[in-house]
Amino acid sequence: MSDNLTLKRNLSLVHVVTMGLSWMSPMIFFTSFGVLYAGSGGMLLAAYLLAFVAILFTALSYGQMARAFPVSGSAYTYVTKSMNPFIGFLVGWAILLDYLFSCIIAVLMFGINLHAQFTSIPSSVWIIGCTLVVMIINIIGIKTSANVSKIFVLMQIIFIAGFCSLLVYRALQGGITAGLNPFAVKEGVSFSSILAGASLVCFSFLGFDSITTMAEETKNPKKTIPHAILVIVLLAGLMYFGTAYLIQQMYPSFTSTNVDSAGFELMQSIGGSLLASIFTFVIIFSVLSQGMSSMTTVTRLLFVMGRTSLLPRKFASVHPTLRTPVFNIILASVISLSAIFISLETAIKFVNFGALTAFLFVNLSVIFHYVIRQKQRSRKDLLLRFLCPLIGAGFVFYLITLLDLSSLLLGSGWLVVGFMYYTLRGMKSAPLPMVEVDKAV
Repeated sequence: MSDNLTLKRNLSLVHVVTMGLSWMSPMIFFTSFGVLYAGSGGMLLAAYLLAFVAILFTALSYGQMARAFPVSGSAYTYVTKSMNPFIGFLVGWAILLDYLFSCIIAVLMFGINLHAQFTSIPSSVWIIGCTLVVMIINIIGIKTSANVSKIFVLMQIIFIAGFCSLLVYRALQGGITAGLNPFAVKEGVSFSSILAGASLVCFSFLGFDSITTMAEETKNPKKTIPHAILVIVLLAGLMYFGTAYLIQQMYPSFTSTNVDSAGFELMQSIGGSLLASIFTFVIIFSVLSQGMSSMTTVTRLLFVMGRTSLLPRKFASVHPTLRTPVFNIILASVISLSAIFISLETAIKFVNFGALTAFLFVNLSVIFHYVIRQKQRSRKDLLLRFLCPLIGAGFVFYLITLLDLSSLLLGSGWLVVGFMYYTLRGMKSAPLPMVEVDKAV
């Protein structure tokens, strides 16, 4: 492997959207259904709408920064370039938490759902098998991963459309159990509970930001990345809103015996063993595609942090033939095996802290880069590059305050580890090398 080679630029808009939706995994709605349903007090639609508002403003900010810095590195790159290298490192460290645990969640959900279907086989066996498959596909190349993900994403969309059609048919036959008002607050559920649920529900939208780590493998990233971000967020919103509304109104009193496999139990209660089996089949491939995209994201972030000497140079090495960061892929795969010991709820808390921290600072980086550094202060600039990111930052900060104490403690502990690493290493952050961005940008 060599640390002088660059990544191969061959992803189109369709590839990037596919990778983002694959990372997001629309089926995450069902695989994390129990945690999110309980966290929002059953008011899923309201929680999703509140999370969508926060995410939309943040998505616009990511698009703005992707135009300014069309290189891999995502929030780490944007904050380092626009604000401060040390703050950039801490944000990169936080988003590393998000991306690493996203890999863990992917293989963990694979194990949970396969074990629910085939109870005689331990979930650890499925976790190990999924990790190996994801690792091999990522080593082969990102375009292979994107092409495979196209099929898996389409399968998920078809399943969700079919599931919603089934619920609509049931509604036409027997009526909507909870009435038509989707915002009728359930007894004993406070608005603060719904807001707290929104902070968890943000997890379902994660993935649009991941594609910014693929900028150096994307054709015309200044245009492609921002367009792809909006497409991903809007498509996800439509799917989540429709599904949440129908479930909430048709099955307002749904309960599960196991919060981790609540989605599987929901399928059994609605469509019996047939629907549950189809659900499991689709989940197998949706989690595989999520695992592939998550692996791509975290290994590219490690690549950039290695290239700028924040991590050892070994992380910036690329295989001379495959042009993929093989060392990073193998390391991330080994870390993913910790899914054998971690609960889904704990993993989601780690991801939410890392993602929301990055979202907050990306919103602020738009203001620092365009308004403060570039002095772009026309009415349009003040609206799009000051007011919108400020609203986004406000929403995200509020969602961070709604995270439970364990989430804040776990995330803060991770940041303390990052601070100690930065201090002990005694480094002075080098500027991010823009010379590796070719003329295709």
